[in-house]
Amino acid sequence: MAWPQSRIETCLEELEIIKPFIILSGGWAWHFMSPVGHVEYKHAHDHKDIDIFVFPENVATVVSILKSRNFEKVWTKYDKLPSPEDFRRYEKRVDEKISVKVTIDFFVRSEIPYKEIDGWKIIAPRFLLSLYKTIHSSDTCFAVQAAAKLLEQGIDPVGCSKLVEIPSAL
Repeated sequence: MAWPQSRIETCLEELEIIKPFIILSGGWAWHFMSPVGHVEYKHAHDHKDIDIFVFPENVATVVSILKSRNFEKVWTKYDKLPSPEDFRRYEKRVDEKISVKVTIDFFVRSEIPYKEIDGWKIIAPRFLLSLYKTIHSSDTCFAVQAAAKLLEQGIDPVGCSKLVEIPSAL
C-alpha cells in the first residue's frame, strides 16, 4: 500500500518553506535518499510525521516560520521525560475534509552529520540508523533494513533501488 500522493505533496510544500534551515531525518530522509520517482510504500518510508533536526542558531527562524504558517505547538508525553534531545512537535491541519494533518517532530542539536541531496540537507545514513534505537521507532521499514545491510557491505545507500524494493518476505 502506498502513501496518498496528496499527503506527500502537502508535506513537501511545507518542507520547502523551511528547507534552508533544517536537516531531514526519518522517513523523509529515506525518501530523498531513494531513487527519484519511486513509489511511496507505507512499509518503506514512514510519512506519518516529518522528522527534522535544526541547529540551535536556526531554531527561532524555524519556529517563526511554522507559526506564520499556522502550525501550533503540540505537547506530547515526551515533553516531560528527561532526554538529551531538545524535542518539540508542531502540527497543522491542512484539509479538514480529507483529514490531512502535517506533524513535524523537531529536534535541536548542534552537531548533525548530513549529506546534500538535490538541494536538501539529509541526515547521514549511518547516523540515521543509529537513531532507530533512540528517537525513531520505525526500524521495521524495509528502507531502514536495506540501508543497514548496504552499509554493512560498505555500500552507500543513497540512490540505491534496494531502499524501495519490497522484500520477498513481505
